[in-house]
Amino acid sequence: MPATPPQAAAPLSAPSPEVPVTSTPEGHFPEAPDPQQLLDFVRRAATDAELVASLPLDPEERTWLRLEGPGGSEAWLIGWPPGTGTGWHDHAESFGAFIAASGELTENSLAVRLPTDGWKTLELAEGVDRHRTIAAGKGRFFGQQHVHEVLNETAEHAISVHAYYPPLPHLRRYSRSGPVLRLEQVERPEDWQ
Repeated sequence: MPATPPQAAAPLSAPSPEVPVTSTPEGHFPEAPDPQQLLDFVRRAATDAELVASLPLDPEERTWLRLEGPGGSEAWLIGWPPGTGTGWHDHAESFGAFIAASGELTENSLAVRLPTDGWKTLELAEGVDRHRTIAAGKGRFFGQQHVHEVLNETAEHAISVHAYYPPLPHLRRYSRSGPVLRLEQVERPEDWQ
């Protein structure tokens, strides 16, 4: 798991109706999950009080547990002490979902698809920034190459559940100064496994 684990383009402000999902007797999807199935998975995991309570919390550093996601997806339970965050990043070719199980998170994202290769620095146009508050029980799913940062800007610990499909091939990390976005590094799964 990276020092700043993977996170999370359609907002979800209220629970959506449960989507029937065909599964095998072991509880695995017979085929690759879609974004709604990932959202349903993180929603169910976030309401599992025993699972959420099993996450060891640290007062200064984020903590995480790897979960078995549906259909071969990658999933994480993440603890967020006050003042922690991911920094700007994307999830490459993976789509995913996340939900706050407790506490409140802030998501800043870009409402624009960036070129995947051939650049180190981009100047962003006005109006591409999006800001969301993700309260306990709320979440969202997102598409491929979704660029965002997730933060705990409150005085209380937050816990969230995240799932990605396909499992993250890599994670691109960015720095940002005003409208300028700079690609800083690419992390591979072996960097956080």
